[in-house]
Amino acid sequence: MQIDLESLGVDYLLVNSTNEFLAEYSDLSENSRYELTKFSGSAGDALVCKNGQIYLFVDGRYHTQAERETNNGITLVKLQTGQRQDDEIKKRISPGAVLGIVAAKNSQTRIESFSGFNLKLLDEDPINFNTIYNTSKIEFLPLNLCGKSFEEKISEIQRPFFISAQEEVSYLINGRDFSKNYSSKIQGKLLLDKDENILFTDMTAEKLPYKNLKKLPLNKCIEVLHSIDSQVYVDKNLINAKDYSALKYPENIVSPVSIMKSVKTAEEIEGYKRAFRATDEALLATRDFIMTAKETSEYEIAEVLEKNFLKSGARSLSFKSIVAKDKNSALAHYSKCSKDEVVKDGSLVLIDCGAYYENGLATDITRVFYKGKPSDEHKKIYTFVLKMFLNAFNYQIKDSVSGYDIDKSVRDIVKNGEISGYTFGHGLGHGIGINVHEAPPNLSPSDMAKTPLQNGMCFTIEPGLYNPDTFGVRLENSCYLENNRICSFAKMPYEKVLIDFDALTQKEKEWLGEFELI
Repeated sequence: MQIDLESLGVDYLLVNSTNEFLAEYSDLSENSRYELTKFSGSAGDALVCKNGQIYLFVDGRYHTQAERETNNGITLVKLQTGQRQDDEIKKRISPGAVLGIVAAKNSQTRIESFSGFNLKLLDEDPINFNTIYNTSKIEFLPLNLCGKSFEEKISEIQRPFFISAQEEVSYLINGRDFSKNYSSKIQGKLLLDKDENILFTDMTAEKLPYKNLKKLPLNKCIEVLHSIDSQVYVDKNLINAKDYSALKYPENIVSPVSIMKSVKTAEEIEGYKRAFRATDEALLATRDFIMTAKETSEYEIAEVLEKNFLKSGARSLSFKSIVAKDKNSALAHYSKCSKDEVVKDGSLVLIDCGAYYENGLATDITRVFYKGKPSDEHKKIYTFVLKMFLNAFNYQIKDSVSGYDIDKSVRDIVKNGEISGYTFGHGLGHGIGINVHEAPPNLSPSDMAKTPLQNGMCFTIEPGLYNPDTFGVRLENSCYLENNRICSFAKMPYEKVLIDFDALTQKEKEWLGEFELI
């Protein structure tokens, strides 16, 4: 794909995957980075250079996937743990050169992080002009599912406050959209003022359930923002640069909504328990299908899994299911689910899946299965990953303990273990909620994981070891913190045939006794 940088008046062009809401997962039809490189992962940006060179930056989750998917002529930059993508991008920009960035598809914080560079903010995306505007119907949750009303939530927020992150808008108004897979978020932006609150959306609603909330079309948002002659609070990390520039007096604060929504109410926790009972049921039924079918394929297993989710009461999937056999299981975010990948006796299968149920909160679980008799290598790696999980799950939670601390404890286990050829190239876990990936909380080596864990927070623990020449194992339970103890929503059993019990300590055996084996 040829891009005329000269006509844009730039020497470099930053190309990313987000839409104007800065969504983690945007449809591939509106994903500029995908159109340019054909890499379909959810994270990783590209840099187009005037000399025709194109760099694609991907983290450890996507190294092998990016190698397989990208077009010829793409230079792949494989980020290692601790490397920051934008730091590596900056290293490749010549001094004094002009860098083009699409204002509507990048946060204000990111724009400001390029201070000192010669920036040109572009009003339009030169690669992809598609924006999918949602006209579906908003469903509003009753209090017995969400636990706090719109009025209660906004009473805790400084106003006027402008919010454009879809998950935060959905959380505050208790609104959901179950019309399509992979998201329960409504598409809209929210202006909270002392006298009047405005929801900007093209979605329909028979009647807004709140007297102090009115609805305007999305295309009125910039006009209204520009008309405000007073200070408006925003979170620069979550607002795109185009919306930010429309405000005359923006005042940056850390969004209070991010912490509010991370600490789940009792009603949300109970709803999650019901959702994970159903998730376990759907995955267990899919395991039965794999074990009894003489031969099947990744694609067919994914189809059966989705049917089982719908049978269990799911409204939609929370992300595209990963069904990966043998070498494909070493791709942390493999998503092809191929008809040509046949699962039969001697196959290892990794399934990472989840769904949305009545409260619109994402479930997320990963299990590994084996048809037939596994090798000693399969058992060794599975058991080591299980040890990683058990030690993280039983980490002693004290005041100010963070996901960073738990992640480090697991990396120490890997560093001291006799594991050769397998790497642990991603974070230990992430928060869950309206988004399947939510922060806070976070369990990883990054600074964002240093936020202390609080009771009521929900998160995954998902250690993994991967060798692209053989296979990968990841075991993921979604958990919550209660009375300073980590508890598991997931009750899906572990595979007894894959466990080398002699490799477990007595304490680890006792911990494993809390979970079922099959």
